[in-house]
Parts: sequence; structure tokens; C-alpha cells
Amino acid sequence: MKKFLILIYLISVINFISCEDELYQEPVTSKVSSNFYSTEEEIEEAVNAVYSSLRKKGLYNLYLPALGEISSDNTFDEVPANDDGIYGQLDEFTTITSNSIVEATWEAAYIGIQWANIVLNRIPDVNFDEEDVKDNRIGEVKFIRALLYFNLVRLYGDVPLVVEETTDPNDYFGQGRTASSEVYKQIETDLKEAIEVLPDEASEEGRVIKTAGQALLAKVYLTEGDLSSAKTLLETVYNSEKHSLLGDVNDIFDIDNEGNEEIIFAVQFVAGLNGNSMGSSAFQQFSPSGTVSGAKGHSLPTVELYNSYSSNDLRKTAYVGITDENVPYTKKLTEPSTEPADGGSDWVVLRFADVVLLLAEIEAGQNNLTVASGYLNEIRNRAGLPDTQASTQEEMIDSVAFERRLELVSEGHRWFDLLRYGTAVTVMNNWFAAQGDNITIDDHDLLLPIPQSQIDTDPSITQNDGY
Repeated sequence: MKKFLILIYLISVINFISCEDELYQEPVTSKVSSNFYSTEEEIEEAVNAVYSSLRKKGLYNLYLPALGEISSDNTFDEVPANDDGIYGQLDEFTTITSNSIVEATWEAAYIGIQWANIVLNRIPDVNFDEEDVKDNRIGEVKFIRALLYFNLVRLYGDVPLVVEETTDPNDYFGQGRTASSEVYKQIETDLKEAIEVLPDEASEEGRVIKTAGQALLAKVYLTEGDLSSAKTLLETVYNSEKHSLLGDVNDIFDIDNEGNEEIIFAVQFVAGLNGNSMGSSAFQQFSPSGTVSGAKGHSLPTVELYNSYSSNDLRKTAYVGITDENVPYTKKLTEPSTEPADGGSDWVVLRFADVVLLLAEIEAGQNNLTVASGYLNEIRNRAGLPDTQASTQEEMIDSVAFERRLELVSEGHRWFDLLRYGTAVTVMNNWFAAQGDNITIDDHDLLLPIPQSQIDTDPSITQNDGY
């Protein structure tokens, strides 16, 4: 069967399971989409399938968080040869076009997009008992489609833009890649429309709410350089009274405290369900070799980053641990009680600390140092640190960027931060030089290669420069 990005003949339908009012999705069967999605119940299953797509290995189960960190100075691959070198290539900027992480992330994203397109195509003709619920589901799905495209365009650059349900994949052969500017326009449209209909409160933990749409759109605007629009949305989230910083950094990622007020949106995982198929393998794969069964030491925090925490920084022991062999590891994931690859920790996509630091970043960029320091000090003081001593705009900008490293380590933000700052090449070349590594990068390394399988299937999909 051709491995075309939007080729889906069968869709895994997801059954809605409520456990303590949380949204969990369990695959139970497969149904031909052309004979399905004509009732409210069936649409609900289809919406749950869209959520479920985020749990794929190529997305938030494993690969996407690594892609947001491992090419940066935040994390490294302990044994680059492990798993055929697929992580090591990303770490050392030797990524080849057949890299399975590159392929799986692309494929999983477009599967999720297709599932979203199916819902958005079918839902207008379906009657719901409550019209508000129908509107909510439309907003949730548009948010997820926007999130998937936002990740794609940041990772690969120009990508095929598909916003209609695909019933015949041949219709899209020859389309090629869509300019990033057009993809961003669609992302903005999806999120603006989602914000209009998303609820203020989630009916079940795990569903998308209005502040998630606002926070994501703010990040999109910030990536595009529209600081004014980003600031307005971030301030709206900040002042919404829906979220706040937890008082204790140890509580944020506590598996018994998931869905707390700091979390804006997270992809849910749960251990011990459906033959252990609902858990995440991130804990196992992101643990140092030999610490747990099957651990590979992928995307571990660097020793330099670990040493960057001051001794009185409460995050040093809450966020990062270190083995007796001096190998750091993330403590934002909880060890599974069932089996190593069945992690129950949710993957946090958006949280309030990120919003606060983005506000500090914008204010610093506009030379509003007093306001910027106020936001920055909220994060520092929570970590047990004194107020910032930054007194110039340059110092403040650097301080905010540094604080983002310490606060958001291993959450999948650092590489995208460097791209947004426009400093990725300089930072990484300086990093490699400081480590004594004979590695240099240039602008072509800022994007992943397009998967070779996609080009082989449809030659109108061209390769990124340098690959």
C-alpha cells in the first residue's frame, strides 16, 4: 500500500471512557469511515479518535517531545548508536531522509489531520442534543488540527496543506508543498474559529478549553513575529483566573496531581489499561541506559544544563535527577508501576509557566524591563530564587531565555525557542565548540528532511535544501 501522507482507508474508532471525569480514549474497533459518523454518538467517537492521534509514537508518545529538545543544547543522546542512530542523528545533525523519527512524526501528524478533517466534514449535518456541545467539539478538533500543522511547519517548513476529508488520495497527487505562510494562515484561522466556540471549562479533564486555544494562537503569533497580537492573547490567559503557578514545583508533574491549575493542555496517558496500550514509552526511552529495563538514554538533559541550576534552585531536584555515574535524567515523568513502556504521565503541551515566561520575553523585547522582571520573578521566586538582577534590555532578554531552559527543560520547547530567537545556528555551534565536538551547522539544519518515502510516492513533494 502506498505510504502517502493522507492515505487512510480505515480509521480506528475510539470509545469514550470516563474515569473520575477524565477523558481517556481506548481503541476498540475499526469501521469504514464512509459508513460512519452520522449520529452524535458516532461523531463523539470520531472526536475521541482525533484526541487519540496525539498519543501516537510519532507525536506526544515519544518522538515529538524529543524533536523539540534533542537538537538543542538542552538534551543529548547518551548512546548515539542506539535504535539505529535515529536519535543520535538528530543530536549530531546528521539526519538522513529515511530516519524513522522523521517519517513517523510526519505520518502520525497527517493521520491526525485526516481524522480531524473527517469530523469537520461530517459534523455540520449531524444533530446534537445540545448545540453548544457540537460547537465545543468543532473547536476541539480545529485546535488539534492547528497544533498538528504548527508542529509540522516548524519542523519541516513548507508542507502539504490538506483541510478537506480525503476520500480518494489520488486527488492530492501532484499538489506538492504549500508555502509556510499559507499554512500559518490556516493555523490562525483554525485557532480563531476554535476560540470562538471552545468552552471556558472542560466537561472532562483532558478536553481543550478556550485558554488553550488562546495560548497556542499566541505562540503562533510570536513565532511569526506578531508580538502585539501574541501579547494580547497571553495577557488574556494570564488574567483569566483559570490557571496559576502552583506553589510547589514538586506538585506540577506529580502523576497524582495531573490536570492541576498550571496545566493548560496535556495529552493524556494512563498505565495498566487495555493491555497496557494506553501508556507512554517516554519514561523508558528518556531514562539513562541501565536504570530501567529497555532504557536507551534518549534526549537526556545535558550535564551543562544540570549544573546551570544554582544549589538553592528548587527545580534542580524536582525537574532533573542525576545518576551515580553523573548522567542527568528528567523527573517530569513518573516511573510506571506496570511495565517500563507503560508510563502514565500525561505529556504537558501548554502550561501557565510557559505563558508567564513568554510575557516576560515580549516585555523584554519591548524594553519594558520593570514589567518583564515582574513576570520573570514569578518563576524565579517560585523556584526559591531571588529577584532577577538583569538591568539592561540585553541582560533581561538573556535572563528570560535562560529561565525558559531551566523551567521548561525536557518539555519539548528549547529547539523551537532557538528557532524563534533566530539564534539556533550560533548557539549550537558555540555549544559544540565548548563540548569539544567537531560539529558545525548552518541554516539548512534548521529544518528536518522531508521523509524520502513521501517524495518516492509523489515527486511533486520536493526535498529541503541540503538533504
